[in-house]
Amino acid sequence: MDPSLGDLNSALSTGTTIIGVTYNGGVVLGADSRTSTGMYVANRASDKITQLTDNVYLCRSGSAADTQIISDYVRYYLHQHTIQLGQPATVKVAANLVRLLAYNNKNMLQAGLIVGGWDKYEGGKIYGVPLGGTILEQPFAIGGSGSSYLYGFFDQAWREGMTQEEAEQLVVKAVSLAIARDGASGGVVRTVTINSEGVARKFYPGDSLPLWHEELEAHESLLDILSTSNPEPMDS
Repeated sequence: MDPSLGDLNSALSTGTTIIGVTYNGGVVLGADSRTSTGMYVANRASDKITQLTDNVYLCRSGSAADTQIISDYVRYYLHQHTIQLGQPATVKVAANLVRLLAYNNKNMLQAGLIVGGWDKYEGGKIYGVPLGGTILEQPFAIGGSGSSYLYGFFDQAWREGMTQEEAEQLVVKAVSLAIARDGASGGVVRTVTINSEGVARKFYPGDSLPLWHEELEAHESLLDILSTSNPEPMDS
C-alpha cells in the first residue's frame, strides 16, 4: 500500500461549526458548509441544518452518516407522535428523542447535535446534545471543531433579549470567525430563523463574509474563472 495514503482503516477527523442562539421571540441556528474527511474536503456546500418538524430543526456535527441516521429516525418518530396527538411536537420532545438515540448508542456514534425550535408552550428553545448523549437546555449552544475558538467571543457578545436581526448577525459573525481559524470549517454560512411566524432560511456566500485575522481575499478562484470564461464547443 502506498504509505502516503496512511491507514485507510484508521479513524478520520471530522470538523464543522454549528451554533444555536435564542433571542426575544425565537431562535437562530447557523452552520458552515464544509464536510471534511481527514485532510480532504468531501463536500464544500453541505447543509448541516436538518428539518425535524415544521417548527424544530437540528444542527449536526461529527460523523455525517451518524447524524443523518439520527435525524431520519427522530423525524419518523415525531411524525408518528404528531399523528397520535393531533398537534406538532414541542421542542423539548424532539430534543429528548435526539438525546435518547444518542445516549443509548453512545458507544457507536460520533455525533454532537444542537436542537432548536419554537412552540406555543415555551417559545424559542435551544438544547445541546454533545458527544455521549447528555442534554442541556441553554440560551445559546455551539458545537463542532470550530466551537473551540468561539467560547470567549460568545461570553462577550451574547446577551439576553436580543432582536432577531441582532441574533442573525451574531450567528453569521461567529461562524465566519470560526471559518477563519478552523481549517475544518469553511464554505458558506447557512442560517435558519424559527419563531411564531414560521421558518426563514438564509444563505451567505463565502465571498460575502467578513475577513478576519489577515485572511486573504479570494482572487481568481475556480468559480470566478468558470463564470467568466466561454469555452469553445468540443469537436466531435
